[in-house]
Amino acid sequence: MTIGVGYGDDLNKAKQIMEAILAADERVLKEPAVTIAVANLGDSSVDFVVRPWVNSADYWSLKFDFTKAVKEKFDAEGVSIPYPQRDLHVFQEKAHT
Repeated sequence: MTIGVGYGDDLNKAKQIMEAILAADERVLKEPAVTIAVANLGDSSVDFVVRPWVNSADYWSLKFDFTKAVKEKFDAEGVSIPYPQRDLHVFQEKAHT
């Protein structure tokens, strides 16, 4: 899974939140260990790769529940999930006479 956070956010805090959510979920297997690492410096976000190990039957439910829990906890803790934005600058040329 990929979770993006804002460039101005505390990366360690974001990682700790995700670790806590996964540690509390009984579907996550203890071995192999969960991987949470900064994987990309994107245009709008710092992207974490999140790889918990689960039984195949639990994958989709964990993914959906984790995504929702991250959004709710990030909101509560002031960690942003950015979305692409563009600034558009419009210049007006003077008419030539």
